[in-house]
Amino acid sequence: MEFLDITREHCPMTFVKTKLRLSKMKPGERVEIYLTEGEPLDNVPKSVAEQGDKIIEVAHLEKNIHKVVVEKC
Repeated sequence: MEFLDITREHCPMTFVKTKLRLSKMKPGERVEIYLTEGEPLDNVPKSVAEQGDKIIEVAHLEKNIHKVVVEKC
């Protein structure tokens, strides 16, 4: 599984970096994205789903850090 840490990024760069990573992946591959709550947590999963990829898991890890697992479709 691939990993992407965007905890230090702010919108819209959170989705830009996510989209760039997904563009390099093949269908069926997964990426585990680490992001902060608030705008990134609200916008990245929604935007990924709108682009046609699948959200596998959203989980709270610690403090304001969350994990989103995305499968490239």
